[in-house]
Amino acid sequence: MYPALAVLQALKNKTESVLWVGSRSGMEETLLSQYALPYTSISAAGIHGVDLKHLPKNGLQLVNGWRESKAILNEFKPDVIFYTGGYVGVPMSIAAHTIPSVVFIPDIEPGLALKIIMRSAHAIAVNAEISRQYIPHKEMTHITGYPLRSEIVKWSGPESRKHFNIPMDAKVLFVYGGSKGARSINQALLPILDKLISKMHVIHVTGEDNWQSVQESKEIQKVLRLPQYHPFPFLHDDMGAAFSAADLAVCRAGASTLGELPFFGLPAIMVPYPHAWRYQYQNALFLAKNGGAEILEDINLSPELFEKVNEIITDEKKLETMKNKMQKIAVKNAAQSIANLILEVGRVKQEQGGSK
Repeated sequence: MYPALAVLQALKNKTESVLWVGSRSGMEETLLSQYALPYTSISAAGIHGVDLKHLPKNGLQLVNGWRESKAILNEFKPDVIFYTGGYVGVPMSIAAHTIPSVVFIPDIEPGLALKIIMRSAHAIAVNAEISRQYIPHKEMTHITGYPLRSEIVKWSGPESRKHFNIPMDAKVLFVYGGSKGARSINQALLPILDKLISKMHVIHVTGEDNWQSVQESKEIQKVLRLPQYHPFPFLHDDMGAAFSAADLAVCRAGASTLGELPFFGLPAIMVPYPHAWRYQYQNALFLAKNGGAEILEDINLSPELFEKVNEIITDEKKLETMKNKMQKIAVKNAAQSIANLILEVGRVKQEQGGSK
């Protein structure tokens, strides 16, 4: 969702109209309400890794989504379609296979849905050169980097520290698990929080689903009111402040880390979600091989997290080296690059009459 928002920000005043098509079971509509974007939804469901019991139902949802997509296309008549992944794009891509499209692959390796969607693409945007090996049509592949919203990239170090009331000379650890949080990261962090905050400030985004259980834990009572601990269920526009304020992150390896961590030059301990097939591991491996991150397996979180954090954050030379190497991965102006691709791909249709 967020990459598409970043690209729409870059496209501002360059399109006549935009329609966002999302999933009925997703949370896009709620999060998008503040952006005042026209929104509609279609039926969709995953089929990869789904057990046989649910496969017929999910297959029917995809068929319904295809029908609903055709109705949307007949009414809206888009000149170009922009896909950012997820199973919601599959029925639309099948219905819209003749309409010019741009696909952004957020992870290093595309998932099954994107492999289907990009078959009819006119241009494909990827984060890094390494992703080309997964694209059949390399001639239409463009290395753009990961697009970040203006609300994220506006933050600077001093402003960010002030936002969280953190002294400039303090060490800061940022622990988060994505929009829904990460239970195993929370469970590994809580027993060592008291040791960590004796050495540093900790910005902790638990995820809304885990907020209550974290608040009720015995370990949290020791540190909850201490100024070195900064807990949040979720951060939205001020997520960039946390990235900018931190010296080290502990996080999952979702696609957004490929854009956010390099942009802020934030060294990280990556904990790939073990049930995300190999996508998160591939993301983490890319950052680690480039020297900006280290990988900690989920199964080793509890016994090794404190030592790993302490080892990196207290070693100024290592921290600075990781920061510099993380910054080198960053690709600037990703949102604008993808916006330009969309305008270029849609130009032929636009010249045939009307633009949206």
